[in-house]
Amino acid sequence: MSRRELVVLGTASQVPTRHRNHNGYLLLWDGEGLLFDPGEGTQRQLLYAGVSAGSITHVCVTHFHGDHCLGLPGVVQRINLDRPPHPFTVHYPASGQVYFERLRHASAFHETVPLLPDPISASGVLEASGAPFELRAVRLSHPVESFGYRLTEPDGRRLLPERLAAHGIAGPLVGELQRLGTVTAPDGRTVALEQVSEVRRGQSAAFVMDTRLCPGVAELADGVDLLVIEATFLEADARLAEEHGHLTAAQAARTAAEAGVRTLVLTHFSQRYPDLEGHLTEARQHFDGELVVAEDLARVPVPRRR
Repeated sequence: MSRRELVVLGTASQVPTRHRNHNGYLLLWDGEGLLFDPGEGTQRQLLYAGVSAGSITHVCVTHFHGDHCLGLPGVVQRINLDRPPHPFTVHYPASGQVYFERLRHASAFHETVPLLPDPISASGVLEASGAPFELRAVRLSHPVESFGYRLTEPDGRRLLPERLAAHGIAGPLVGELQRLGTVTAPDGRTVALEQVSEVRRGQSAAFVMDTRLCPGVAELADGVDLLVIEATFLEADARLAEEHGHLTAAQAARTAAEAGVRTLVLTHFSQRYPDLEGHLTEARQHFDGELVVAEDLARVPVPRRR
C-alpha cells in the first residue's frame, strides 16, 4: 500500500543533545523517498525508525552547514551497500560543490548505485527523474547560500462510479476513457472524462530550513498541506534569530497561518531550550491548525486530500 508520511530522524540545530539527533527528515511519498538535510547520525536514525536506506530516491540538501550535511557520506555509502535497483539524485546549492565532492568521496567505498548530482544555482523546478510530482527549489536567506524545497503533486481526476454507470461505461471502456479522455459509450454517445469524474486536488509539502524571514519562506509555504519549518529560537531571542539567519516559533507559525498551511511541523531547535513547551505555546498563539513540535523518530502523516 502506498503511503505518504514524514519520518523525523533528527530535530536538533547546530548542537545535538541527549534527546535530539542532528537534522534529518525523510518524506515517504508512495514509491519515492526524499531525504532532507542528513546531519550526523542519519544512517543510524534510519535504522531506529525502521526505514531502509534503499527507499531513498532523492537527497535534498538545503545548505552546507555541518548539521545539515555531515551525515551525507554515511547515507551515500549505505545506499551503495544495500544496492537498491534505482539511482538516487542529490540536490544541493551549486556554490557548495566543493563540499559536496568532499562529502561524496569522504572515504573509500565501492560504488554500486548511480548517484545523480543536481547542483542548484537559482530558484526553479528541479529534475525529479520521472517522479509523479514537481520538485521546486526556492532561495532563502542565511549566512551561506540556502534553498528550501517544495513538492507539489499535479491535480488529477477521480472517477465517479454512479456517473460511469449512468453512461453505461464499464470494463475496458474505463481504462480507455482514462487514457484518451473520451470514449464511445454503448449507446453511441461520446463521453468525456470530465462528465464522469471530479477534480482530485494534488497534495503538497514544503521544507524550510535555516533562514530568516524572506519572500522565499512565504513562497514555499503557500497553501501546502505539510510544512516542515525551522523554529530555532523563541521570540525572546528574535534578535539572535535575525543575526544568525533563523526563525522563531512565532515567525514560523505566523507564516503558516498566513499561507493557509494545513499541518505545521516545527523543528531544528537550539540546545538552549531543553523544554519545548515554549515553542508550542508561542506557535499556538498564531496558528490554529494541526501543529506538531517534532520529536526524533516521530511519524507525521501527510493530511488527507481536501
